[in-house]
Amino acid sequence: MKTRQANFSLFLLFLVPFLFSCEAEKTESASSELPNIVYIFTDDLGYGDIGCFGATDIKTPNIDRIAAEGIKFSNFLSASPVCSPSRAGLLTGRMPQRMGINSVFFPESFTGMAPEEITFAEVLKDKGYQTAHVGKWHLGHMQQYLPLNQGFDSYFGIPYSNDMESVVYMRDNEVEEFNPDQTYTTKVYTEESLKFLDQTGEQPFLLYLAHNQPHVPIYASPEFQGTSERGLYGDVIQEIDWSVGQILDKLEEKGVLENTLVIFSSDNGPWLVMEDHGGSAGPLREGKQYTFEGGVRVPTVAMWKGKIDAGQVYENPASQMDWFPTILNIVGADLPSDREIDGVDISNVLFENGTRNDDKFIYYMLDDLRAYQEGEWKIKLPYKGYRGGPGMKAVAAHDTLLFNLKNDPGETTNLLSENPEKAAQMIRAMDLAVSKLGPLPPNLVIRTPQDRSHFEYLQKKRENESQK
Repeated sequence: MKTRQANFSLFLLFLVPFLFSCEAEKTESASSELPNIVYIFTDDLGYGDIGCFGATDIKTPNIDRIAAEGIKFSNFLSASPVCSPSRAGLLTGRMPQRMGINSVFFPESFTGMAPEEITFAEVLKDKGYQTAHVGKWHLGHMQQYLPLNQGFDSYFGIPYSNDMESVVYMRDNEVEEFNPDQTYTTKVYTEESLKFLDQTGEQPFLLYLAHNQPHVPIYASPEFQGTSERGLYGDVIQEIDWSVGQILDKLEEKGVLENTLVIFSSDNGPWLVMEDHGGSAGPLREGKQYTFEGGVRVPTVAMWKGKIDAGQVYENPASQMDWFPTILNIVGADLPSDREIDGVDISNVLFENGTRNDDKFIYYMLDDLRAYQEGEWKIKLPYKGYRGGPGMKAVAAHDTLLFNLKNDPGETTNLLSENPEKAAQMIRAMDLAVSKLGPLPPNLVIRTPQDRSHFEYLQKKRENESQK
């Protein structure tokens, strides 16, 4: 009896490690089937600032490589022509108006994107991904709104725009460095990203690298200064392209490039009022802060070797909000059923040379409805114009505009008088699309004005005394 028990125990001794090794192999196999995702985001990059989108005075071989070995989107639309709303739309797949995020957050903001919103980082984390955010966040810097509460395991970067007060580097939820030297920010972000990639091991990972550049004030490391044919702005873009190359090289070095979806894009169009520090919209009209194509259509490329056919150019509309449902589909996750998702899964565009199954887009600037696109047509509502200022370019007033974007992406020719029936149909379609959104929440409170009544009192007092 003892011998039989001893033999059985010996059998278990050999069997248990085998069972555990099989289970480990199954887990490793399951995780290895999930692709890594690298999303590289830029700030205020223009449609005309990248080689594969027509720039001849800025060299971007690494970004161009993504387009050549993957897909280029020539009609890719951001969720907003300004920073914070566009980032909220990207991460959640939802129109920022559904979240009350219609303006940009500031260091004095006590609000941010609600922790109850679901980001693709949260979904991926639940699927076993390591998740890291490096760079600009700009969705609220109070602790409850920071990346660690939105699905990211780690965070390093500037939590808002680099022209705002109190620019700091944060690590996770703490300030690591006050007054960082922004000359090296792109380089520092690249180094942080490479450190993350080095420690990922066998676990699938998400890297969301959001550069603060080329948002003003612009900076390039010394080795990139003077290297482009478009002054400092071009130098900045060429350093960002170098950063993209470093990421691609690291993925190849680790042997995971063929299992990684790499996406490169911008949050909105160029800040044209900044002149030679503000980028170019190329053939498109206007830029950041406006809902002409130059403000909303952004340079976007993606690659996944062996999955996305090389050299594709997709000319139909797609949206930054589409990445949320697309990423969820790729990793086998269900869409949230308790909220509206405005993005459309574009997996068939990426992998099957297919077409996005929705051709509609609603253009908002802040909470103001400005335009609507359906297929190749776009109607733009009357605008009172803006005389211009230090932070926003002058734009002339206009009446209702109707454009055929396929024939006229630069929005140069108003076809309203020639196509009154089409214009009426577009207005009806826009009204219907907006009504389907349902009630929208009020704008989040971004900041409140400073009380300066004490200074006003003293000023009046001194004026009265001087008149005696």
